[in-house]
Parts: sequence; C-alpha cells; structure tokens
Amino acid sequence: MSKMIGVDVGGTFTDVFVLDEASGKAVVSKVPTTRPDQSGGFLDGIARQVDELSTVGVVVHGTTAGTNALLERKGAKIGIITTRGLRDVLEMRRRDRPRTWGLRGEFDPVVPRNLRLEVSERTLADGTIRTPVDLDEVRAAAEFLLAAECQAVAILFANSYANADNEQKAVQAVREVWPNPHVSASAEILPEIREFERFSTTALNAYLQPEVSGYIDRLDNALKGNGFGGEFMIVQSNGGVMGTDTACRLPVRTALSGPAAGVIAAAYIAQTAGFENVITGDMGGTSFDVALIADGKSMLSPQTSIDFGMVVRAPMIEITTIGAGGGSIAWVDRGGLLNIGPESAGSTPGPVAYGQGNTRPTVTDANVVLGRIDPDSPIGGKLDRLDVEAANKAIDEHVGSKLGLTTEAAAEAILRVANSKMAGAIRLVSIERGFDPKRFAFMPFGGGGALHTGAMLHDVGIARAIIPRYPGVTSAMGCVIADMRQDFVQTINALTQSLDLEGLTNWMQGHVDQGLSLLDAAQSRFEAREILVELDMAYVGQTHTVAVPLAVTVSDGKVVTPTQAAIEDAFDAAYGATFGRLLKNGARRVMNLRTAVIGKRPKFDLGTLSPEGGSVEDSRTGSRNVHFGDAWHKTTIYDRLSLPVGSRIKGPAILVQPDTTVLIDPGLTGRVDTYGNTIIEPDEA
Repeated sequence: MSKMIGVDVGGTFTDVFVLDEASGKAVVSKVPTTRPDQSGGFLDGIARQVDELSTVGVVVHGTTAGTNALLERKGAKIGIITTRGLRDVLEMRRRDRPRTWGLRGEFDPVVPRNLRLEVSERTLADGTIRTPVDLDEVRAAAEFLLAAECQAVAILFANSYANADNEQKAVQAVREVWPNPHVSASAEILPEIREFERFSTTALNAYLQPEVSGYIDRLDNALKGNGFGGEFMIVQSNGGVMGTDTACRLPVRTALSGPAAGVIAAAYIAQTAGFENVITGDMGGTSFDVALIADGKSMLSPQTSIDFGMVVRAPMIEITTIGAGGGSIAWVDRGGLLNIGPESAGSTPGPVAYGQGNTRPTVTDANVVLGRIDPDSPIGGKLDRLDVEAANKAIDEHVGSKLGLTTEAAAEAILRVANSKMAGAIRLVSIERGFDPKRFAFMPFGGGGALHTGAMLHDVGIARAIIPRYPGVTSAMGCVIADMRQDFVQTINALTQSLDLEGLTNWMQGHVDQGLSLLDAAQSRFEAREILVELDMAYVGQTHTVAVPLAVTVSDGKVVTPTQAAIEDAFDAAYGATFGRLLKNGARRVMNLRTAVIGKRPKFDLGTLSPEGGSVEDSRTGSRNVHFGDAWHKTTIYDRLSLPVGSRIKGPAILVQPDTTVLIDPGLTGRVDTYGNTIIEPDEA
C-alpha cells in the first residue's frame, strides 16, 4: 500500500491528489461536487486515478461538510442542558450586533429557547461545588429533548472548566438514556474560561455531530466496501490531521478544514521554492479564501467567528473568506451599482456557460466571454464545451443593458468588481495588520485563482506571484502534506508568583500523554514528534491575553517542570514583541495552558513534479483573441505542464492544464522554476 490520496471537496469541484510514495510521482483529478451527498464526487474523483483501493495506504480528506452546515444553518436539531439562569448565554453573546452602527439586528441561535433547559447545579469560579447537580432534573430534561426529536445534546454548566464534577455526572446520566453518541460536554470540548465562547463552541459541536459523523461514516464504509484497508483521516482547521474517531467526536474542529489544507500546501510549496513570505488566494466556485504566511509559518487564531454569533474557540489557521468565486453571481442593485456575490451558482446549475439552467451571469461567464477560458476545454470533465453565446446573452441582459455597457465592457466590469473585492481581502490580511505586501509573493490556487494573478499584482502592489504546478488541486495536495496534530487547552488562572508549577506540569503531562497516545494509535509513519506549549498571559487588570511560547523539555515522554523565571521571561519577550514596551512592576497572570502534540509526516519531494525535457516551441498549442482593458489582443496558448524548466513566457499568454487556466497579462512575464511552479513578475525595464 504505497499510495497516499488527498481529497478536497469544494462547493463546485472535488479535487483529488494521488501520490505514489514508491515512485514519488503524482496524478490529479477534478470532478464536479455532488449534492446533497458529497460522497459521490469523492469516490468518483478517486476512481478516476486509482483502480484498486487496496493499493492505498492513507486517504486524507479536507471537508466542507461542517462549514456548509454552519453557514447554511443545516445542522442537526439539538438541545441544551445548562445551569439554572444561563439558558440565554448563547442568545446574549457578548451583547454585540450584526450591524455595528445599526439600531436593530436579529439573531437566532442554533438552539431555540424552548430546547435550552435549565437544571439545578452550581460550581464556583474557584472550582468549589456550591450546589450538587440534580440528576433527576437532568434525566427529565434529556427525556424532554428526546421527545422533542433532538438528535444531539450539549451539556453546558457554569465554571465546569474549573471543576467538571457536576457536568461529568450530568453527562453520564444523559448518556444512560440518549440513543446515540452525540452528547457534547463543555469541559470535554473546551475546558477554558469565558462562558459564551465555551457554550458556543460546545453547542456548535453538538449541532454538527450528526451531519459530520454521518458523512464521515458513509465515506468510511464506501471506501472499505471498495477494498480500502488503510487509514482514513480528516484535516482540521488548524492545518493538522486527525483520525475519523476524533473528527466524529469533535466535528467543530473541521469548520475550516478544506481551506486550511490549501494554506499548508502553499506554505510548503513556497518555502521549497525559496519564498518565506506568501499571501495565498484560494479561488474556487463559491469563495475566495485569503491567508498570510510570514517567515514560513501560517497564522493561527485561537478563535474564529464562522458567522455572526457563531463563535468557535479552537485553534484555526487565520483565513479571510469573501463571496468572490468563479460561480459568484453578478447583479445590479436598485441604485445601479454592480455587485458580485455572495450568492453562487455552485456546481449545480453552475455558471450560465454550463448550460444547466442558470440565466444569471457569474465571474466564470465573464472570463469565458473575454476569451480567458477556452470554451472547448472546460476544467473538471463536466462538459464537452461551454456555451459562449448563452454567457454573452446573460451578461448583456443582466449587466450590460442596465449599465449602458457593451457586452465586453460589462464582462470587464464584472471582473474589476470581483478583483476589487479580492484585493480588499488581501489588504485586510496584510496592510491592515502591519505587513508590507511588497515583501510577499502572491500564490493563487483553486480552479480560478490563476486567472486573476495580474489584477492582484497591479491592485495590491505585490511584487510577484508563484503559481503552483497544480493550482486547481492545491488543497488536495495539502491533505497529503499535513502533519497529524492534536491541540489541548486548560484554564489555569493564577499569578506567576503563586503559580502551582507542579500542577501546571501535571496538566502539560496529561496533554502530552493524550496526544502521544493518539499518535501511537494512528497507522501513519512519523519522521518526528513535536511538543509545542503556549501560555495565554496578561498583566493583572488586562482582559486580553498574549500568546507566550514556552520552551518545555520532554524527556522520554516526561515533561520537565518549568521555572517561574522562565515563564516570566517568556512573557516579557512575547509582550514586548507585541506592544513594544513592558509595564514596570506589573503582576503577571497565566490564564490558559495550550499544548499541541504533532506527528511530523514524511513530505514528498516537490522535485518529482518538475517537467522533464520538452521545449517552449513544442508547448505552444495555438493562439486566440483575449480581451484586456478595452481591446482584444492576440494571445499565445501554451500547454503548461509540458513547458520545460527555465521557460520564459511573455504576456499576454495563457497556460492551460486540466485543473486550471493560468493568465499572464500584458506587461508580465512568467518563468518555470525547478519545481514546475510558474513565477510571474513585471517585465524587466
């Protein structure tokens, strides 16, 4: 079993990357995503490249099942059992509003009020149990929720992070009567201070459990039914992978699974090619996902808001998402302004050019009308030919006629608005966070990202772009590259001068033991194991904390107790780097302990993707007119995968391959590097 398979399911296409570990060779496929059950496209994509699943050792999946369920509010019907007086924590949130400056706003939590039940119990912030839990009330609440046809339940008790005894007793009582394993306890999901974030994360975990676990089980059974006997793993939002058992128990950790895999692949590709600072742009059929990689490392956020009021407190790669994908619909509002998205045509019916019933123009239709996409070679194998005339008609009817523009000008306007939105997202993760985009390379991927490279370089001021060898399946490649990772958190809430160092070490040891046990249970081979420890710390009186990396020694699986001085020095370094100054005589507080246990999976040699032989002349397949700005330009077409290392292609040019189209605008030049990437830069003066 020498093959590894990465599968990324997007809103429009399902991408598959197959690596033969013995030969180092890779093959890819791109097929339409099937709805409502995404497992159809998943299995179809694998079958395109693998005849016998018995030859496959590992399948790693980047899934959007959880993401879609949250965004579309299509999770399970769930109930909540909570401490008396706290049933409305989810609805009150942080007393924020959907529109900051609006006087009105509506929010419906994923659990209606009649299914949020209270029971008698009380644990104080110091862990003291003032009121033992009334288990009769708990059982009655569980029976009520079952009668209401709830599919999952969340147990959310006050201060259970400090002492989980009441909550654990309640969970045991509920599990005695609950007919399935979908019971989420806040102390198990997030043993961390702050009630709303803990309640929200746990409730969303329960909300996703039936949907995500059912989806994973269907895939697992289908793979085994077709002869697969290897390991099936899921990408987490933090860029690591986990086993299916963990994913079914903690589905909230898959909220940004697919996009995270793309960022992991981008970091590895860029670093191998000599670029430490990269801004990624994953453009699929529905969205444009942007992330920043600085000094070879992607940014991790401890908390993410999936949508207003839907907060997930778990480590996630920082990804900014906007509705500007290839299937995003262009429309003119009542004020005569052209808008792009957020509604998308998705894979069904898809853009107008797909000829499947959609009559409203999309970003893809604009690229088709302007000659940037070859209508005779659509990606994904879904159609033999795109309907250019239908795309022309839709753009003229819905945009051109309303704005008084020709069809070409209307298509250009669609792309300008889409590009403006995409550039804004890039500025958000770079300029607005203090990063100079001129120090970064732009890496577009996904099915449509490489069509917008020139616009991003021009609009944002990025110096160059790096196009991966297989842009359309980069996220699927990331599934193969990602390490196995387990994250743990525990609230400590103590001043450094009174910190129980032995107790802190015991928590670390517990995390390390759990993490190493999960690595041992995996079938994967690891080149190394890594332990990362961070403390959330602040000065006394401050609300917000800084992440403080702590150098911890682990010898033969045993954690060596850190000193108070080491902790305080680490805080001073992290706080000073963040704010530029320290507070004299300020007392320091350790709020949370965070531990990550990582199994480093072997990385394949990107050099195996390098093109062999060939010539620029042999790679030229013809030419066609392509519209740039306000004129048509004769543009040379190349078969990108056959371009040899060192090739230099002056724009305007189009590089075609099965999973995407690469556009080199006038004034730009592309060159092929050692790994088959295409580096696009402005022409030399």
